[in-house]
Amino acid sequence: MQPSTKDRTGWLPPDELAEVRERVPIVYVEAVPVRVDHLGAVQRVGLLLRQRPDGTISRSVVSGRVRYGETVREALWRNLSKDLGADAEPQLPSEPAPFTVVEYFPDPRRSGFVDPRQHTVALAFLVPVGGECEPAQDALDLTWLSCEEAVSADVAAEMSGGQDRLVRLALAHAGRLP
Repeated sequence: MQPSTKDRTGWLPPDELAEVRERVPIVYVEAVPVRVDHLGAVQRVGLLLRQRPDGTISRSVVSGRVRYGETVREALWRNLSKDLGADAEPQLPSEPAPFTVVEYFPDPRRSGFVDPRQHTVALAFLVPVGGECEPAQDALDLTWLSCEEAVSADVAAEMSGGQDRLVRLALAHAGRLP
C-alpha cells in the first residue's frame, strides 16, 4: 500500500536523491527578490551570500526545489521564507508565472547555467518583497543593491553558475537593465 502524501516529508533520503539526480531533471524555483517603488518599478535587488557545496562563498538569488505535491506558489513561498526570514512579506500573485525558464547542467557548455550536482529545470520569478528580511537557513547575508550595482562586473564576479545572467534577465524583464 502506498503511503498518502500527507505522510511524506516532501523529499528523498540522500541515497535515493543521488540516484534520482543521476536520472531525472529536478524542478526548482528561483526568485530574484526586489524592492519596488509605489508604481511597482524595481529599485533594488536582494542577493544572498551563501556557502556553496564545494565550500566557496558566492552571491545568489533565492533558489530551491519544488517538493512532491507542492504547488509552484507554495514552493516559492517556502523558499523565500526559508532564505529571507518569516517577516519578508513576499508579494506573490495568485497564479505566478515565471519570467524565464533556466536549465542548469553539470556541463557548463550546455547552457552556461551550471549545477555540478544535477540537471535542473528552474522556473525563475521576479518577486517584490515588502517586509523586513533576515537571512535564514544557509544564507549568510542579504544585501540590497541598486540595479546598476546588481549587474556590475564586481558583483557578477561574486556569483557562480550563471546566476549573474539570471539577474540580468530579471532586470531586463522588468525594464530596469542599466
